[in-house]
Amino acid sequence: MKPLDPRLLRYARATRTYLALSVVLGVALAALVVAQATLLADGITAVYLHGADVHRIAPTLAWLAAVVALRAAVAWAQEVAAARSSAAVKQQLRSRLLTHVAALGPGAAGDSGAIATLATRGLDALDAYFARYLPQLVLAALVPVIVLARIAPADLVAAGTIAITLPLIPVFMALVGLHTETANRRQFRLLARLSHHFLDVVAGLPTLRVFGRAKRQAGIIARISAEQRTTTMRTLRVAFLSSLVLELLATLSVALVAVGIGLRLVDGSLGLATALLVLILAPEAYLPLRQVGANYHASAEGLAAATEVFDLLETPPRPRGTAPAPAGTVRFNDVAVLHDGRSEASLPPFSASIAPGELVALTGPSGCGKSTALAVLLGFAAPTGGSVTVGGQDLSAVDPSAWRRRVAWLPQRPWLSPGTIADNIRLGAPGATDDALRRAAEQAGALGFIDALPDGLSTRLGDDGAGLSAGQRQRIALARVFLRDAPLVLLDEPTANLDAETETGILAAIRAHSAGRTVVMAAHRPALVALADRAIPVGTATVPA
Repeated sequence: MKPLDPRLLRYARATRTYLALSVVLGVALAALVVAQATLLADGITAVYLHGADVHRIAPTLAWLAAVVALRAAVAWAQEVAAARSSAAVKQQLRSRLLTHVAALGPGAAGDSGAIATLATRGLDALDAYFARYLPQLVLAALVPVIVLARIAPADLVAAGTIAITLPLIPVFMALVGLHTETANRRQFRLLARLSHHFLDVVAGLPTLRVFGRAKRQAGIIARISAEQRTTTMRTLRVAFLSSLVLELLATLSVALVAVGIGLRLVDGSLGLATALLVLILAPEAYLPLRQVGANYHASAEGLAAATEVFDLLETPPRPRGTAPAPAGTVRFNDVAVLHDGRSEASLPPFSASIAPGELVALTGPSGCGKSTALAVLLGFAAPTGGSVTVGGQDLSAVDPSAWRRRVAWLPQRPWLSPGTIADNIRLGAPGATDDALRRAAEQAGALGFIDALPDGLSTRLGDDGAGLSAGQRQRIALARVFLRDAPLVLLDEPTANLDAETETGILAAIRAHSAGRTVVMAAHRPALVALADRAIPVGTATVPA
C-alpha cells in the first residue's frame, strides 16, 4: 500500500488540486515554524543575556504574535481544504465505481453487499486519509528540509545529527506498514463479507424463520463478527505499538541533539541564541514524520478501500461493439456459456433460429440454461463458445446500449425501486403519458389492485417493492414491459406467482402484445408453452435453424 497511490491522482482529479494546495500551505507552514523559532530564540536571548525590557522586545513580540496567528490560519486552511477535497474525491470515486460496475454488468463486479460497503463506509474512511494523513505526509517531505536548511548555517553538527537520525523514522514506518498492510486489507474484506451475508440474511429472514434456521444464521453472523472484531483488535494492537516505537525513536533523536548542544554550551563553543534556535527547531523536524506514523493506521481502512476500488476500476469490461442495433432473425449458433468457478456449463451448446414476429417458448428443466440464453441476448452474459446473430450481424459487434433500447425484459425475479408505482412502470419509458401508463397497467392485470390503493399509481413502495405481494410485483413489472413497446420482448417465467384466473388474462395480454413483435419466453407452465407459436428445448438436442 503506497503512501500516495498514483491511481488516486488518475481516478480522482480533485486529489491533484488538493496536493498542489497542500504543498503551498506546507511550505508556508514550514517557513512560519522557522520564523517562530528564530523570533523566540532572539527574544529569549535578548532578555536573558542583555536584560532587555518589554519595550525593547515589543517588535519581536508583535512579530511573534503575527506568526502564531498566521500558523493558525494556515492550519485552518489545511482543514478546510482537506474536508472539501475529501468530499470531492469520494464523489468522483463513487461516480466512477458505479459507472464501471454498470459497464461490467450483473454479477461481473462481485457481491452486491461488498460493493455497497465499498461505495459507502469504505470510501467514507478516506476522510481520515485526507484530513490527517496526507497533510502530514506533505509536511514530512517539506518541513525537515526547510528546518535543516535553517539549522545548517547556524550549527552544522546539530544539522548532521538530525540528518542522520531522521531517515530512521521512515525506515521503521515502512517496516510497520509492510506488517500492517495485509492485516488492514483482511479487516476490510471481513467487513465486506459480513455486510454481504447480513444483507442476504435480512432479505431471506421470513423464509429462515419459517424453516427454523434464523438462529443458525444469527450464529454465523456472530462468528463472522467475532472474526472481524479479532482482526480489528490485532490491527489496533500493532498501531499502538508502532506509535510507541516511532515516538521513542523521535524522542531519543531529539535528546541526542540536546545532549550535543548542552556539552558545547558548557565548553563555550556554541552561543545561547544558536542553541535555543536548534532546540526549538529540532522537535519540529521530527514532528511531521511522527504524525505520519501516528495517522497511518487511522487512514489505513480508507487506503484499503481505495485500493479495492482501483482494482475493480482496472477490471476490464467486455469489449463493446459499436455497430447500430440490427433487426431481423435471431440465431443462436452453438452458443455455450461457462461461468467462472463452475465445472458444468450454465448453457450447453445451443442452436436455434427465431424469426421476426414469432412468439417462442424456451423449455426444459430448471437449470438447463433458459435464463442464461436470455442473458446472452441481453448482453449480460458473454458466450464462451458460439455466437448470436441478429439479422446476420454478430451481437458482440453491436453497441449494447443501442441494442437494449430495442429490448423489453421481464426477469425471473423482478426488481422494483423505492419510489411510486408510476415511477416503476415508467422505468423503461420515462416520457410515457398517464393514459399510456394506465393502459399498460390494465393490460398487465395490475390496474384493479393499484386503483384500490389509497394513492393509486402515486403509492410509494419500499425496498424491492415492499408492501406488495409477489404476484402484484410481477404484474407491475409486466406493465413496465408492455409500456416499453420494444420490438424484442424477453420474458422469464412471466406468469410465475400468479393465480390461474390472473394467468389466463396475462396470457391473452401477452398474445395481444406479441403482434408485430418478437417474443422469447422462458417457460415451465404448460399454459405458457401452449401460448407460443413453437417450443424450443434448451439443454437437450440442438434445434436446427
